[in-house]
Amino acid sequence: MRTRRPAAEQLPADELFRSRLENQIDLRHPLVQLSHRLPWSALEQALLPRLPATTASGGRPGLPMRLIAGLLYLKHAYDLSDEAVCARWLENPYWQFFTGEVVFQTCLPCDPSSLTRWRQRLGEAGMEELLAHTINTAHAMKAVDARELSRVIVDTTVQEKAIAHPTDSRLLEVARKKLVLLAKRHGIALRQTYARQGPVLSRKAGRYAHARQFKRMHKVLRRQRTLLGRVLRDLQRKLDPLVRERISVWLERAQRVLTQRPKDKQKLYALHAPEVECMSKGKA
Repeated sequence: MRTRRPAAEQLPADELFRSRLENQIDLRHPLVQLSHRLPWSALEQALLPRLPATTASGGRPGLPMRLIAGLLYLKHAYDLSDEAVCARWLENPYWQFFTGEVVFQTCLPCDPSSLTRWRQRLGEAGMEELLAHTINTAHAMKAVDARELSRVIVDTTVQEKAIAHPTDSRLLEVARKKLVLLAKRHGIALRQTYARQGPVLSRKAGRYAHARQFKRMHKVLRRQRTLLGRVLRDLQRKLDPLVRERISVWLERAQRVLTQRPKDKQKLYALHAPEVECMSKGKA
């Protein structure tokens, strides 16, 4: 694989007169010690088959594997975003030395979006390979004991999910729209799609809830459930077995939205993210 940056002995003439990083930093720093212990060549050979081949004359050369692996390690070690890890790399000589630089660089190592594309190219297996080499190096340096690796401690802290507030009216309308979209995508003509009435009812429910007119709001919700049930049954009648199997996940989720009630357990809060659970009082 061709790389964009030259090796230390291939530096341009003007680079040779610049002070090397190893003469500016403390060689006892943990990152310096780790950079000497990590098997960069073995890691590159392990990850190289997972990357698409590049021709000798076509396309821009890729970034060095050590640079990418080092940035990914620093990102997770210091819990930073892609943008933050690139910004800190620019001002930290230890980070630059860790990723294989010989002299201090004054430009960003890469565009932050490149890290996302590299993670996608490496895949889960590639990231596991990087983790395995890191653990083996830590074990060789006696930074961790073998007994510490026999048990995995998982942080189960609740994390926020980027979903809209799960109101019944919105879920019913989203489910109806999804079923209509699936029917159109597979060439199924529904008797009615309620494309005009559905959004109107959803807005009415929101206005009635804001005005605390709950009797009218529940009446609108019953009407929305009726429309969703009609669309769902009409779609199920006209589905081929092959198509039914392909979209069975969405049919099950629409059925859950149709039948669930405010006091039910294991409710569906987002059609696209069924794993979301409510952890706050008064939100379920």
